[in-house]
Amino acid sequence: MKYVDEYRNGLVVQEYVDAIASLVTQPWTLMEICGGQTHTIVKYGLDQLLPSDITLIHGPGCPVCVTDMAIIDQALVLAAQPEIIFCSYGDMLRVPGTSTDLLSVKAQGGDVRMVYSPLDALALARRHLDRQVVFFAVGFETTAPATAMAVYQAHQHQVENFSVLIAHVLVPPAMEAILSSSDCQVQGFLAAGHVCTVKGYEAYHEISERYHTPIVVTGFEPVDILQGVYLCLRQLETGYAQVENQYIRSVQSQGNLPAQQLMSEVFQVVPRVWRGLGSLAQSGLGLREPYDYLDAQLRFIDFFPSFPFPLSSSHPQNACISGLILQGLKKPYDCPAFGTKCCPEHPLGAPMVSSEGACAAYYRYRLATFR
Repeated sequence: MKYVDEYRNGLVVQEYVDAIASLVTQPWTLMEICGGQTHTIVKYGLDQLLPSDITLIHGPGCPVCVTDMAIIDQALVLAAQPEIIFCSYGDMLRVPGTSTDLLSVKAQGGDVRMVYSPLDALALARRHLDRQVVFFAVGFETTAPATAMAVYQAHQHQVENFSVLIAHVLVPPAMEAILSSSDCQVQGFLAAGHVCTVKGYEAYHEISERYHTPIVVTGFEPVDILQGVYLCLRQLETGYAQVENQYIRSVQSQGNLPAQQLMSEVFQVVPRVWRGLGSLAQSGLGLREPYDYLDAQLRFIDFFPSFPFPLSSSHPQNACISGLILQGLKKPYDCPAFGTKCCPEHPLGAPMVSSEGACAAYYRYRLATFR
């Protein structure tokens, strides 16, 4: 397949593996940010091809995994209301809240619908003017422009029965939180290429300089990742710490300027609670005036006296160690529930639910290894 096969070429993969083996002289620990990168690493066994001194640990992974349970509980309350059509991306439907999930609410009669875009939810609102339509806006910077477009159009066309429950998060503050932790094991980052396609990577220069940590913007295919690993290790071995762009076919330093302009028009930066990381200042997006009347939390506060729920980074009291996994402090196979009490059919935590979660990757590709 053009533009894919060349990034899965076994000979090129081996060349990078050999180059890495000849480069490294001491142990190093790198973290990939994106769950898509995690799945590629586990699927193709890239970590097993590297020298034993090189450790790849898995970061926050995906926005589904890090969405705080309090917001998920808010979504569950909204989805159960007969006057509301609740719309969500498919990978959020089975993420457990405190007591249930969106699919279970749907099975009990809630009008919960899977959509591929917030513009699909906006179209539903235009067709069902007698109902309130709420879109669950989850995602890194990658999906935020689509949410911004839906909000902008709803405002421009006065679609008053549309609103968004926002859980968008920003990646750079999470990277800083990991680097500033006393438990930090990370010596270099493979940054998420799709996030940088939207936002660019200029904001990463300050992080790299402050923490003297190499950051390599990296794609998602095997050759991409091994090249990113090589570039990161080359910096570490020579004592440098700067931002490099491996994913040059997609990412420019300034990113997608029209998308950023739309995001700046609609959103403001706000604090956000991350599952596993806690409350991080300036790490989320919220609606700014004059769009904030489309915020579902504000719109439905009178309907539910308990809104807004206090934000917390807690998770159910069970064997799940998703918080430690999302921080890269543990691997999925370190969890006592992995592959037994916790599996894709009966997940205990978000990393097993999400298609990009680390636990789901290990379950799909390596379960037999740990049995």
